[in-house]
Amino acid sequence: MSNEIIVGLDIGTTKIACFIGQATENGKIKILGFGKTESIGVERGVVKNIDDTAESIKKAVEEASAKAEYEVTEVYVGIAGQHIRSTQSRGSLVLKPGPKITEEKDIEELIQNQYNTLLDPGETIIHVLPQTFFIDGEELTVNPVGVYGNTLEANFLIVTGKTNNLWHIKESVKRANLKIKGVVLEPIASAESVLDDRDKEAGVALVDIGGGTTDIAIFEEGVIRYTSVIPMAGNLITTDVESTCNIMRKQAEQLKIKFGSCLPEMVKQDDIISIPGYRNQAAREISMKMLAQIINARTQMILEMATSEISSAGCTKLRGGIVLTGGGAKLTYIDKLAAFISATDTRIGLPDEHLVDDSPEEIIHPMYATGIGLLLYGIKDKRSQIEKEEVKITEEVKPEEKEITTSESETQPEQESVTKSSKGKGFVDAVTGFFKDFFTEDEK
Repeated sequence: MSNEIIVGLDIGTTKIACFIGQATENGKIKILGFGKTESIGVERGVVKNIDDTAESIKKAVEEASAKAEYEVTEVYVGIAGQHIRSTQSRGSLVLKPGPKITEEKDIEELIQNQYNTLLDPGETIIHVLPQTFFIDGEELTVNPVGVYGNTLEANFLIVTGKTNNLWHIKESVKRANLKIKGVVLEPIASAESVLDDRDKEAGVALVDIGGGTTDIAIFEEGVIRYTSVIPMAGNLITTDVESTCNIMRKQAEQLKIKFGSCLPEMVKQDDIISIPGYRNQAAREISMKMLAQIINARTQMILEMATSEISSAGCTKLRGGIVLTGGGAKLTYIDKLAAFISATDTRIGLPDEHLVDDSPEEIIHPMYATGIGLLLYGIKDKRSQIEKEEVKITEEVKPEEKEITTSESETQPEQESVTKSSKGKGFVDAVTGFFKDFFTEDEK
């Protein structure tokens, strides 16, 4: 895996970013190339103009490819937007011949069965995420592989999106002369880069404040329990600054980033910023205190909505608090404002923990959490594929051993399969398999 090169493509509302990375021997990622361009044709995380989006994708990928000296042909893509929704579901599978030891293939079959869930017209399943497993009605606190019983059941979180919106992403990437290797919900990708297993086990709410939407993902006891999308984010803050201060949009964005604060009480009353006038107009003076008040009002609204979503999820063990990421997480004092509103410990999530030490400082920014998370997700996906191929080859080469094991299992119920099964093996592939088919069906 140390030579494996992965490409992540983050199609956001304000930017399109491409990351080319390589897994190292110590499990970290070395960034080989990075490209970013303005996102044209995307509104609130949804592709509206396919040709414009395809051109933006080309620019970002070409820049990253030139730096990495690597030709990109396939990418892992992040997906977001207010059309995303999640629902709870429960599935069951009778183990045959039963009773028997639960195997990895049983879990994969149960997961795949959930893709037959009845949906509203025009929707497609993106992820099927296992929550809790049961054997013969008894809840398990461990992986079900290796547990003896008659019936395997599980609670699932099913994430869906509008089919038309998914097709627009597919077509945009295709017109950029690329193939989609896998698609990942953006807050799940972001979580890969800014959270670790301890965070997820303790319980944590990830709030990804992008340009068009604010995405929420809640983890508890190591498992994702809830996802949600708020159709308000950084662009609305910029719009407020633009209209209230009567300045150009690019000026408003620069003001927000360079001088903006979420806490007006931390800004001096007499601090003034001078903005060049448009054409022959006189320069405009703007109070930093007033700028902070504008930013505070909209940011508070976004954080209050996020806090409400977190409360409604019913997850009470958030010992890890709230982690803010995305471009909006760099607003000055936003973590303090979020902690005050939510009455919960809050920190900024930076995607640096999984990168090699000499990574470019430019990318150690919460706005790139999704892009780097896509690389991490892709590495896990590739590893899962390789492991499955190795198992398949082993079974084909040693059919006699398989028969002996089956025979012995009559007296010792498949204990051999327990020792050979690794915890969680195949989960990434099972969860994403169906959605990959959606994006590659016309290439088969």
